[in-house]
Amino acid sequence: MVKYHCLNPIAQVGLDVFDDKYEKTDCLENADVALVRSAAMHEMEFPESLLAVARAGAGVNNIPLDRCAEQGIVVFNTPGANANGVKELVIAGMLLAARDIKGGIDWVQTIKDDENVAKLVEKGKSKFAGSEIRGKKLGVIGLGAIGVLVANAALELGMTVYGCDPYISVANAWKLNRGVIQMNSREDVFKECDYITVHTPLLDDTRKMINRDTIAMMKDGVVILNYARDLLVDDDAMEEALASGKVARYMTDFPNAKSAGMKGAIATPHLGASTQESEDNCAIMAVKELRDYVENGNIANSVNYPALDAGVCRVAGRICIQHRNIPNMLSQFTTTFANLNINIENMYNKSRGDYAYSVLDVCDHVGSDMIAKLSEISGVLKVRLL
Repeated sequence: MVKYHCLNPIAQVGLDVFDDKYEKTDCLENADVALVRSAAMHEMEFPESLLAVARAGAGVNNIPLDRCAEQGIVVFNTPGANANGVKELVIAGMLLAARDIKGGIDWVQTIKDDENVAKLVEKGKSKFAGSEIRGKKLGVIGLGAIGVLVANAALELGMTVYGCDPYISVANAWKLNRGVIQMNSREDVFKECDYITVHTPLLDDTRKMINRDTIAMMKDGVVILNYARDLLVDDDAMEEALASGKVARYMTDFPNAKSAGMKGAIATPHLGASTQESEDNCAIMAVKELRDYVENGNIANSVNYPALDAGVCRVAGRICIQHRNIPNMLSQFTTTFANLNINIENMYNKSRGDYAYSVLDVCDHVGSDMIAKLSEISGVLKVRLL
């Protein structure tokens, strides 16, 4: 029986994907796999039994990826499962910024008890006049699952859309509307666009990429939308730009001590993926990833180990080995099998940075002695027999 533990509430529709070979445990110490959303895992101790952690969402800042890799724990996320929910909030953010809808709503609440409210509205509505987004230029920085959906939707709304992503995947390139204009650099987007929305991971290259220098490149009255990561934007620089009018509006889904009270900013409480549909999709995808890894040894959408799809094992057994990405590992594995007179039917190997993953299908029964010998090889982190 495989035991799973939920560090946060996980949508039941996802947990229902587990079959009767899986059972829930209330203790991480007893778990073979774990599911998580926002729980902080950096200070947690992980049991020897833990094979994998699946994040029901895209961001994994709450998980110690390197420590998990060192312990042979595969960490999955669910890219794209919540993309539509975030896309819709970004579009809403553009409309809120363009029309001062929030300002108008707040003002109506101040006069709602006046018997002449209808007349007051007609006199005062001009204070909240805005502009339409049709015909405006939108720059989309980062064309992953969410960025592609935002770009395509904005085209349908009549915007001129510029996209920038030097690392766009082939799959996302196929999904991108051909009407999106390619930009070679973020700086070109900054200079050209009326609206700029960021959809990149938080990396050294993207940390505070919206800052004093890059804001200075932008048009006066630009609108900036950040529904991706808090630290993509320098809050001090943003506060100055809003105060001066250089930036007309800052829309963010990540309120903090500064942005929550920033004049000219509209901060929503991390609502991007907070739809029932997104939570369901993430939960289902996370459980499917865990099952495919536990049952077949396949890795899809891991953030600390390479992707590897060996399909379903059709021979006597399958051995899965997590190890360091160093020379001579495969030859040591094959020598170990040869010494025990065991034939290897298929062998798969992938590497990613400091870590690698090997899957070997064998024609003969493999016992605990083989697992012990493989585990003794320097550089091997975890061995599993399916």
